[in-house]
Amino acid sequence: MSARVGATPARSEVAVVAFLAFVSVLMAFGIDAALPAFDELSRDFGLDARGLSPAITGTPYFVGMAIGQLIFGVLADRFGRRPIMMVGLSVYALGALGAATANGLGMLLVGRFIWGLGAAAPAVLRMAIARDLYAGERMARVVSLVTAVFLIGPIVVPFIGEWILLTGSWRAVFAVAIALAAVALAWAFAFGETLAPEHRQPLRVAPIRRAFAAVVTTRVTLWAIIAQAFFGAAFFIWLGSAQPVIDRIYGRSSQFTLLFGLSGVGMAAALLVNNRLISRFGVRPMAVRAAWVFVLAGLAGLTVAIAWGGVPPLWAWFAWALVANAMSMIMTPMCAAIALGPMADQAGMASAVLGLGQLGVGALLAAVVDARIGATVTPMLVGATAFGAAGLGALLWSGRGS
Repeated sequence: MSARVGATPARSEVAVVAFLAFVSVLMAFGIDAALPAFDELSRDFGLDARGLSPAITGTPYFVGMAIGQLIFGVLADRFGRRPIMMVGLSVYALGALGAATANGLGMLLVGRFIWGLGAAAPAVLRMAIARDLYAGERMARVVSLVTAVFLIGPIVVPFIGEWILLTGSWRAVFAVAIALAAVALAWAFAFGETLAPEHRQPLRVAPIRRAFAAVVTTRVTLWAIIAQAFFGAAFFIWLGSAQPVIDRIYGRSSQFTLLFGLSGVGMAAALLVNNRLISRFGVRPMAVRAAWVFVLAGLAGLTVAIAWGGVPPLWAWFAWALVANAMSMIMTPMCAAIALGPMADQAGMASAVLGLGQLGVGALLAAVVDARIGATVTPMLVGATAFGAAGLGALLWSGRGS
């Protein structure tokens, strides 16, 4: 399947990957850079005294991202990718400014919501832009490279936040996001438009409804989105439970940063290997194989966990986590390529629904499992394996008859 032509002048693949990776890291900066600042922020706003976790500031960001993806996805199909990306980045900077200058918890939470709303633009448009320029295996390879670079963020960005805190406050960390957004704005302007005028959709209720209907009634697209939501849920279990599992169950809080970083390295390595393998085997066969590896690894890990009374050796649990995280992460570019393949004229809407499924549905499903993790890792393994099996089923169903 070839890329759609006529939308834009030719760009090098390196330039495309660099731009999409930068805006992806910017999207994650609002969470990753804020992590080291939470203790100082908590003291300033008295969160501990109110019985609130500093993580409360993350929730408005994710809610804003979930809502914003549908808004920006629809607008990008009408007005093009560049203007909507620039609007989103401007909203991102405005939200970061509001959060950085907040003098009360309410203003901080509003700023974080607006910040997340702006972050939704790069979240949804990175997939839409990739689909504008590429299709099939080439799109999957490009998104794999973008995601591999993006994974450097959770490893490096928290250290950047800590470095900023050595000479400034948590407000300085938030202010850096404004400067990065300004760089992204200039880059987005120079990068140009990727959606050809003939593929733009009218901004009216009926065409929007038809675009949404096209997404949810196309078997390949809908079930690939559902598959990605389940694998996203499995990954969110790791994000939500890794710290308490390593800290409370294994008593290794000092090793959390190292283990979390190693997991990120493993995911990036898996994406780079996958980038080569899909050229040989194809997107769907590789996606199915990765899903099977995820499920089988989960069953093996669950067997070991049960044999050890719910608390297997740390190395055994982390070995499972490495495999599971790697497989769930490489599902992102492959499910996106499968889902967006038939959606050349509705790439913005399809990207929005894909992102909403992964971020919204996935996070909600993971929260149900995270709440049940107590003294053992068994709920984590059961939940992740069940979600992986459901994702595998959805993936197989998406290809039925194709």
